[in-house]
Amino acid sequence: MWLSGFFFLFIIITNIASGKFGYKTFGDVDSDTQLQKINNDPTKFKISVALILIEHLGIISLAVSLFIAFGPSYNIILGIVWSISRIGEALIQIYDKNNYWGLLNLAKQYSGANGSEKDSLIDLGRSILKTKESIFGFAQILFSIGTLAYSILFVTYGVVPAFFGWFGIVASLLYGFGNGIFLIKPDVKVLWNIGGLLILLFELVLGGWLVFVSPFIT
Repeated sequence: MWLSGFFFLFIIITNIASGKFGYKTFGDVDSDTQLQKINNDPTKFKISVALILIEHLGIISLAVSLFIAFGPSYNIILGIVWSISRIGEALIQIYDKNNYWGLLNLAKQYSGANGSEKDSLIDLGRSILKTKESIFGFAQILFSIGTLAYSILFVTYGVVPAFFGWFGIVASLLYGFGNGIFLIKPDVKVLWNIGGLLILLFELVLGGWLVFVSPFIT
């Protein structure tokens, strides 16, 4: 359980760190500004991508560690559901990073481009950013399913305090429905934002409990 808690916290930390270096999960399709930033500091861009890739690998590690800790011993079906969902969430985002990395090459060309050539590069950059945003949206559906699965296990089998499980169920449902609404109506993201805050709190508190409290409970 300690290892699962570590990965919950590790994912949060690496996600925040990648943001500090300029990576934005969604909502930024201004390719003109992005290409300028990348061209001004390509190293910062590379670090941000490396950090978010590490975060994705952390998601896979979390799914596996949760499965080992709880799946076979309690409910193998729920274990398979969260493993497939969260590993799938990570893998499709890792796959897209090859496309996202293309912004680096576009930024190099952008610096010496003029007129229609620059407009063409901006359009290509916008396409890459929109694809990343769409893939993230789908990945969050898988995330919600995975989170719901292990939250149900927490409530059903009492492997952690039931409060965590119920909180996770509410947070994952709000986040999942909010994400679905956002995918249909991009201007409506209040529910998704609320769900996101609840998910962050859920993972932060659960991760802390698994790391700092569970080892001392016999």
